[in-house]
Amino acid sequence: MTPTPLRAVPLDELRRRSSTKWRTYPDDVLPLFVAELDFPLAEPITEVLARAVARGDTGYTPPDPGIRDAFAAYARRRWEWAVAPERVRSTGDVIMGVVELLRRVIRPGDGVVITPPVYPPFTDAIEEAGGVVVRVPLAETGEGWRLDLEGIEAAFAAGARAMLLCSPHNPTGTVHSRQTLAALAEIADRHAVTVISDEIHAPLTQPDVTFTPYLAASPLAAEHAFAVTSASKTYNLAGLKCAVMVAGSDATAAMLTALPAEVEWRTGLFGALANIAAFSPESDPWRDSLLAALDVNRRLLAELLATHLPSARYRIPEAGFLAWVDLTALGWGDNPAAKILREAKVALNQGPAFGAQGAGHVRINLGCAPEVLQEAVERIGALSRA
Repeated sequence: MTPTPLRAVPLDELRRRSSTKWRTYPDDVLPLFVAELDFPLAEPITEVLARAVARGDTGYTPPDPGIRDAFAAYARRRWEWAVAPERVRSTGDVIMGVVELLRRVIRPGDGVVITPPVYPPFTDAIEEAGGVVVRVPLAETGEGWRLDLEGIEAAFAAGARAMLLCSPHNPTGTVHSRQTLAALAEIADRHAVTVISDEIHAPLTQPDVTFTPYLAASPLAAEHAFAVTSASKTYNLAGLKCAVMVAGSDATAAMLTALPAEVEWRTGLFGALANIAAFSPESDPWRDSLLAALDVNRRLLAELLATHLPSARYRIPEAGFLAWVDLTALGWGDNPAAKILREAKVALNQGPAFGAQGAGHVRINLGCAPEVLQEAVERIGALSRA
């Protein structure tokens, strides 16, 4: 039975929120930029947080709040991925985990591969860890994007010691195939490179697409890699601060165990409680309804662009609630989001922030009500006809 699409919170209620999405711009701007959702929280999450507040349970996070077992159970249920709970540690968020892992696997000045256009904080994380960014852009196939395995191998052969993999990919919504990930694992193993896979968008993979965790792609992948993920993107929990780092082998697990205790102390208690509730079977129906709502919007955007911005180029994403749209043909320069914000009062993510490949592009947040998405595209369309 097809899930009923989740309904977004009304716009007037959303404007009472105090998060980045609703406090960055004035009320005449439609915010479709930062990756926050406009939907109510899943009921199991609301209940666990309400109980904690009611009893004053607002202290420090304990050494093992249950997040390891909760994630392991979720991984098995969702992806048939056998995760050993003892190979899981938590921290405040995905990028915190990425930085701490990079510090253990590279030396200052080592190269770290990224695949632009890609999540902008990857660059900051590499530099914070003392690494040097090595860019190997995604390859466009005409039907989608793929990892440039030849380019990645050349970067490894030239001395890069690590890679930050975005899987599923942000901003394109690409879900890498098992075959591609297994091929990447062979290359990484051949050059003794550590792969750190950011899989925060994995629970947002649409039902007609298969997500493969990198550590489960092949035995070789498990030997040299880490996954870093969280329920925060899917369940809108970014402000509660909890992510998990997962090792696939005894050697990489030993590196997790050797991390300073402070890394795990950064986990927020409310974040741990909310992630445990999110990973529980009780939250699965909410997630299924969210995916149904996002499916409506990712297809609606294609229709709206065809009507109001026919020169735009857009591929329906396979995962996530972020749309990567090429507006180059409109002639609005390398950063069309600036003009759109100024003249159409719609806030989108700026394409160039994702790398040189983002020139002329914008990233649109689809995690909103269909009518909000429609108004946003209509405003931009009117601007194109002015």
